[in-house]
Amino acid sequence: MKKLHSLFPVISLLFLLGCNSSTPTDTSTPQAGQAIPVRLFPLQASPMTSAVTASGTFSTKDETLLSFKLGGVVAKILVEEGDAVQSGQVVASLDLTEIQAGVRQSKLAYEKALRDHQRAARLYKDSVATLEQFENSKTAVDIAEQQLNAANFNLAQSQIRATTTGFVLKKFVNPGQLVASGTPILQINGAASGTWILKVTISDQHWSAIQIGDQADLNVAASTNWIPAKVSQKSQSADPVTGTYWVEVSPESVKEISLASGMFGKARIRPTQTVQGWEIPFESVMDANGDTGFVFVVDGQKAKKVKVQLGKITPNGIQILGGLENYKSLIVSGSAYLSDGSTIQVKN
Repeated sequence: MKKLHSLFPVISLLFLLGCNSSTPTDTSTPQAGQAIPVRLFPLQASPMTSAVTASGTFSTKDETLLSFKLGGVVAKILVEEGDAVQSGQVVASLDLTEIQAGVRQSKLAYEKALRDHQRAARLYKDSVATLEQFENSKTAVDIAEQQLNAANFNLAQSQIRATTTGFVLKKFVNPGQLVASGTPILQINGAASGTWILKVTISDQHWSAIQIGDQADLNVAASTNWIPAKVSQKSQSADPVTGTYWVEVSPESVKEISLASGMFGKARIRPTQTVQGWEIPFESVMDANGDTGFVFVVDGQKAKKVKVQLGKITPNGIQILGGLENYKSLIVSGSAYLSDGSTIQVKN
């Protein structure tokens, strides 16, 4: 027991020394107004390109809504949805009772005008009718002839013919319905000619980098195969609702896949045009949302928070496509304690 009591002063002294000793660490939180230590990353723009991935639906360039020129009662719909059609094939017709009556009426009017003109010509030759009467009768013949031509044209338009070889996508009406002029009756496409396209939506940033003729790959929904394609068309104005742009991508061959109008697909477009950008470390990007984010850069002795446009992720970092044009150094360490305008101390 005496030995144990003799150790108490030593133990107490060691405990007090431990409590009074302090070891500085690098993880202490900077005090208010204190310069925040940071590490910098030099910014140097270089040409870069990144594949653009977008999604959309398949269709053909010649999808067409077919309708009658005149209104009337639908007499026949000769095809169903999904049926194959040949160019020039009759696919629908109106009841011709009223239209044929109009043709007969125009024909009778033309024949009467012709007889009147012949009579006026004889009277003019005998100096009984005036020159004006003769010329007026000739004008009446011409008007009646044009009205007859219009009636015959309307008769021909009482039938709908397929404008291309393809398939019926949709049927909007049934026989017996009364339709107005221009009412959609059928929708067809030219799928048989192989003119498929994938129409995808992209941002304005990607739109400016993509050019007609750029190489691409297409992937059909529920398939793991990618087929070669190229950009065939791009819009020249933004969608007024979404603010996005569209690009049409055409497959080089559709023999390996089965397509239907409206089928979902993806495209990987490889722009040939390079853009100036920066590749920076992942940890320097904050508050990323879609294709935008924020970083801290050096502005004199202070930190400045700037908005940047994000590109693709690379094995070494992330591409920045815009926002860093006027800066030389990026803050990559210490940003957790920074706010816009914070005083910094470089620790590189």
